[in-house]
Order: sequence, then structure tokens, then C-alpha cells
Amino acid sequence: MQPQSSLTHIPHPASHLTGGLSQQHRCPPIDPALYDRLEQRIGRCHLNQRLGIEHDCEARVFGQGRTFFHIENWYSAHSLMRLGLRLLGLHERGRGNARRIEVQRNQFRLERLPAAFDGYTLLHLTDLHLDMAIDIPDALIEALSRAEGYDLCVLTGDFRARTFGPYQGALKAMARVLPYIKSPVYGVLGNHDTIRMAPALEDLGIRMLLNESVVLERDGAAIHLAGIDDPHYYRADNLEKATDGIPSGSLSILLSHSPEMFRHAAYADFDVMLSGHTHGGQICLPGRIPLYFNAKAPRRICRGSWRHQRLQGYTSAGCGASILDVRLNCPPEITLHRLRCA
Repeated sequence: MQPQSSLTHIPHPASHLTGGLSQQHRCPPIDPALYDRLEQRIGRCHLNQRLGIEHDCEARVFGQGRTFFHIENWYSAHSLMRLGLRLLGLHERGRGNARRIEVQRNQFRLERLPAAFDGYTLLHLTDLHLDMAIDIPDALIEALSRAEGYDLCVLTGDFRARTFGPYQGALKAMARVLPYIKSPVYGVLGNHDTIRMAPALEDLGIRMLLNESVVLERDGAAIHLAGIDDPHYYRADNLEKATDGIPSGSLSILLSHSPEMFRHAAYADFDVMLSGHTHGGQICLPGRIPLYFNAKAPRRICRGSWRHQRLQGYTSAGCGASILDVRLNCPPEITLHRLRCA
């Protein structure tokens, strides 16, 4: 009989899924123990699909996902954009703006909300990109000190700055921020996040919703919180699976990194949908006129509160920054959503 240590050399179902493109940016082969943990958590089909797409497509500039062009993956253009802002004298101003995170407040009036949940408040954080710059976590911690009176926190993805490569920096920054967030905390993955991050995020205390739902109870009443895997780039969302445990007629809230699923969410009978991804444009003209929304959805869906049929939604401008750590005419935000009976 061979010694037990030799088991680590047995070929694993996902041993070919190494992530990344060049050797410089490639993720190491997934650890068999991590693979097994994720397989038990989300199933082999979902896991292999997510890992396979990450391996083949994670850094593409064109193709893949719901939009054809992915500017966040065009890294050769980032230095030119930074240079352009410096020549215009806007770079330092934009960096300062990106660190002044506002606390926004929003209210949903809901016909199916149980009376016990009237006034229930969710703190919504999205597009954190915590490893974008060393002082980004400090700016978020300062904003969290001004957010009070919420019952739980939801995170709608994009913990990491890049779309591929190492993610330990984002996890360490998240570990710094979490003590300033009231639990419970629920989250979903975004298009900047690898599925490999999910177990580590749960070890930190974030209950990740990977095409799943949970029941929230209060004074004998219940509502349902569901979350789907990234629907924008990896298209790993599965609304059918996420709604399996939600009884017909119950109030339900959907967490989706991108707002592009709004029609599907409405037909799936969700009451509320919380999203991010668009950054509100991040760099806008005066009057908060966005130059670009990286989402295949109507502009009215891409920032702030909106409604589609009976579904009410909110697309946050996000508390971080992507591509460059700058914002112009588009303040970063964390949002307090208060649920009220209609």
C-alpha cells in the first residue's frame, strides 16, 4: 500500500484548469482539497464550467460574456488613460474623488413584505476592488463608520481589482474591512472574481450565495434572499436553482453582480434586485452623464433605483474603482436599502 501522501499526485478532475494566460499571470493548478470542497458546495458541473471559462477566457478583451468589448481587460490602454487624465489635470482630483465614499439611502415599498420586516434595512456594498490601491480599504472603513442602523449586509461582487491572476491581496483587504461590517453578511461573485475565492470568503464570515437562497426570519415571519453567480462575463448564473427553495408568493430579494438579469428576475417573480457592476459610469461628464456603461441593459437600469413591471431594483455606483483608481462626476457609494410595507 502506498503512503497517504502520494494521493496528492493522483490526477484530479480539474488538474488541467490552471487559469490565466501567460505564466506570469497564470493561477496555479487548483488544489484537490479546494476542488473537492467547491464540488460539494456547488456541484461538479457548475464548478467545471466556471473553472474552464476562467482558464480559457478570463482576460479576453473581445468576445465572451454579454458584451463584446471588455475595457477592463485591455491593460495596455490603462497607462494611456492615466496619462490623458494627467495631461488634463484631472488625475489627482479623480483619485481623491474615488476615496470619498458617500452613504446613500434608498427605500423599497413592497406589497408582499410581512409587517414584521417593515423598516428592515440592508447595507449594500458592491464593486469593492479592494486591492486596486493600498488606501482603498481605509476609505471604505471610514464610510462604514457613517452607515448605521442596518440589519444585514449584502455584497454584490468584484472583490478583486484585476479579472485574473493573484487574489490573495483582495482577501487580505476584505479581512481588514469585515470587522467594521455588522453581521450577517451575504455575497455573490462578480466578473472580477474567481470561483477559487469563494471558500476563503466564507472562512472570513461571508455567506456566499452561488445560485442559492436563504431564509431570513424575524418575529415569526420570513423573506427570502437569493444570489446568483456572475451573469455578465462568466454567465454562470442559474435562476432556476437559486429559486428552488422559495415558495410561491413569498417576498424575495435577488443579488446579482450585473443588472443585466433584470428581465429574468422579473419573470422569476422577485420583488427586489440589487446589483452593481456598472460603477455608475465611474468617469462621467458634468451632470453625471456617463461616457460608458459596461452592461447590456437600458441606461435607466444601469444606475440608481429603477422598476421593471413589478420588480423594483437598485444598481449601485459601487464603492471602488476599476481600471484606474479615479472617479469623475460619479461619487462612489455604499447604500442603505430600507424595506417598507406598501
